[in-house]
Amino acid sequence: MANERSHPLDCPAWTALTSRQTVCGNSQGDARRFREEIGPFAGAKDNSAQSVAALAALAHLNDDMSLLEAAPPTPPVGIALKMSAAGVQMVARAFTGDGRSFPIEPLGDADSAEMIALATLTRPGPFRAKTHTLGRFVGIRDKGRLVAMAGERMQMPGFVEISAVCTHPDYRGRGYGAALMRAVGDRILSEGDTPFLHAYVSNTGAIALYRKLGFELRAEVTHAVWSKA
Repeated sequence: MANERSHPLDCPAWTALTSRQTVCGNSQGDARRFREEIGPFAGAKDNSAQSVAALAALAHLNDDMSLLEAAPPTPPVGIALKMSAAGVQMVARAFTGDGRSFPIEPLGDADSAEMIALATLTRPGPFRAKTHTLGRFVGIRDKGRLVAMAGERMQMPGFVEISAVCTHPDYRGRGYGAALMRAVGDRILSEGDTPFLHAYVSNTGAIALYRKLGFELRAEVTHAVWSKA
């Protein structure tokens, strides 16, 4: 029997691309994929042979495709499993505070080159030329230089993902990442949605920080990377 998704976050890419972010992706039957300039994430309605074949048809040469979900399907013939890593999906109903405040400013198209440079240096996850168009981003500058940022990625009714949280190595340990996550998360909560995020199981330091901020484990997930053979 096909693996039907019982919760919108079981396959967030599919849910996002069939709801709030439909215009951000391409479709093939019962499968969806974010446009390549936006990001590598994709998902299908279920794990039926028909849906998996449609998902495989969205894989392109020279561009990895990421499945981030509770139970990714087995790649069919013609698709190589380039990577598979265990992760966690966490949600927050409220955020803790620590009394510190920083000058946080919105980021947009004019800041995209700096955002890409910071993400390339710190590697918070896939960040491409148009990733910043998925949601609202904020950052912290030092003498005009962007040194930390965070923003929104996948969005669907009731849930918005916090992503691209990164700080330049020279500025770590100052609380910038936590402050930016609170700023992004509090706005999501104020609009009636629930913030969520993903982390690799191996990233114990980040998970500890997320728990301290108020995030709780919702589910275990797998990040599977498909490559067209």
